[in-house]
Amino acid sequence: MSEQRDSNEAGADSAGGRARFVQVFQAQRARMEAMVSRRVGCRATASDLVQELFLRFWRRPELKVEALDTYLLRCAGNLAIDHLRSEGSRERVAEAAWSMDEASMARAPEQAVAVDHDLQRIEAALRALPERTRQIFLLNRIHGCKYGEIANAMQLSRSAVEKHMMRALEACKASIAEPASTPRRPGSARR
Repeated sequence: MSEQRDSNEAGADSAGGRARFVQVFQAQRARMEAMVSRRVGCRATASDLVQELFLRFWRRPELKVEALDTYLLRCAGNLAIDHLRSEGSRERVAEAAWSMDEASMARAPEQAVAVDHDLQRIEAALRALPERTRQIFLLNRIHGCKYGEIANAMQLSRSAVEKHMMRALEACKASIAEPASTPRRPGSARR
């Protein structure tokens, strides 16, 4: 009987802890978004990052911090810094790719046209995918979300996310592997 009482008290403490967390989070949300917005320079990104912070804490076991409001502000600031670091590394990679693209375009204009054509075929293949598959692909490859995060956000199993990604990647590979379509003369039949 005492084990059941202890379990009920722990559940009540957990529910009380979550309620306290939500209350403090909501009270600090505007301050966190304002601070993050100042750091990253975009209100929408700040809102997304603060929402991500909420989800990170919500998934954790009960958080035992006395000054939860201060702790949340510090975590939001750290999340903004992490975001800026990842954006900086993405920009460096993009700049390196751009400079390599410029060099290759100067050496081989035909190659640049072929790459552009491949990108157009990949884009067409992505547009032809089912909406959910395309969305999962974009969340992973463009927005950098991990399979587990996508599965939670879309209420799917991780296995389902992996299958959607395999379909999308296979479609991209197939679109490049296909020989370029050659223009046909009007009236000629395909064999």
